[in-house]
Amino acid sequence: MPTEILMPALSPTMEEGTLAKWLVKEGDEVKSGDIIAEIETDKATMEFEAVDEGRMGKILVAEGTAGVKVNTPIAVLLEEGESADDIAAAPAPKAEAQPEAAKAEAAPAATATAAPAPAAPKSADGGRIFASPLARRIAAEKGIDLAGVTGSGPHGRIVKADVEGAKPGAAKPAAAEAPKAAPAPAAAAAPAGPSAETILKIYADRETEEVALDGMRRTIAARLSEAKQTIPHFYLRRSAKLDELMKFRAMLNKQLDSRGVKLSVNDFIIKACALALQEVPDANAVWAGDRILKLKPSDVAVAVAVEGGLFTPVLKDAQQKTLSALSAEMKDLANRAKTKKLAPHEYQGGSFAISNLGMFGIENFDAVINPPHGAILAVGAGIQTPVAENGEVVIRNVMSMTLSVDHRVIDGALGAQLLEAIVGHLENPMGMLA
Repeated sequence: MPTEILMPALSPTMEEGTLAKWLVKEGDEVKSGDIIAEIETDKATMEFEAVDEGRMGKILVAEGTAGVKVNTPIAVLLEEGESADDIAAAPAPKAEAQPEAAKAEAAPAATATAAPAPAAPKSADGGRIFASPLARRIAAEKGIDLAGVTGSGPHGRIVKADVEGAKPGAAKPAAAEAPKAAPAPAAAAAPAGPSAETILKIYADRETEEVALDGMRRTIAARLSEAKQTIPHFYLRRSAKLDELMKFRAMLNKQLDSRGVKLSVNDFIIKACALALQEVPDANAVWAGDRILKLKPSDVAVAVAVEGGLFTPVLKDAQQKTLSALSAEMKDLANRAKTKKLAPHEYQGGSFAISNLGMFGIENFDAVINPPHGAILAVGAGIQTPVAENGEVVIRNVMSMTLSVDHRVIDGALGAQLLEAIVGHLENPMGMLA
């Protein structure tokens, strides 16, 4: 029976994407693991691997189609001995709303769709189980509970081979349900801003240009609106004298020049934050809905500006890495972020973020927390500043920093300890090599 290929969920938060490019055409033979398409999410362009074998019978969604919902059929795969006639003969699935951009392309194929696979199963805790359509169909026929099957396909997806060897009715015992916390009182709905029509009327007599929102900009707008409306921010400000750090950096860069390594001030800031999170472990935490989740490693996210938005790639286990290793990893992540080649696991997670606008001459600013992080450090430029020391006025290179803190996770005194530890490392940089 023909098998539908569905729009994949390439990250835990993906709800829709753009089918950027087909790498196969109708009639091509496809093997499990073959790259068949490129999918654009809100953050990256990712390769889509086939999980079943067969021949590409029909492409339902044309390349370039935006707003394709996850689990929407995008193509039909034929098994050995099947032909296009089998697609037309298969019972049509229930109609599902399609993005406007896809309707025109999909309309001619509306009467030639494959038999649908059973609905996507869910685990005991309500989470979605990722399985290929063919695997779901075989599981339904054999009475196999997919919650008890371990997937061997891409990203743990359950494929045909996994269910063929499973026993009917096999399932992992459901874990005892944890007592549920009392639901938080519903927050009052945030007031909506003026509608697009209202704004257009205001500027009807002015020359304007409309810029359509792409997936990245929509996601940024949604997440940061959520952050400012739901996270109780408070702000802590401190300055750090960078004179010793600048001397130390110049000395290290001279020694590392033969290896092609050049450390930036940002590399030292990343290391200082990673070590501070270890020294103040209660601040190395995220908000998890009805609880606080403390992290053991220092996974530090760093904001990277890209065309049309930004990424926050995460340097994992940063407390264990040398300055040169952090520098090389940060350069690699930043370069791939700018070409949208990061994988989801490279920009998801972390408990803490850094946003540095010092290179643009910004003296200080307040950054918005990226949920579920507990805090974000906004870093300004180092400025030659008169400073009183031992009864004398001297000129020092002073950098202003603002720590934006989620008060649900970190209280004022704890945030102050974290910021003090960061400043301590920046003003005594040699200790970061110990």
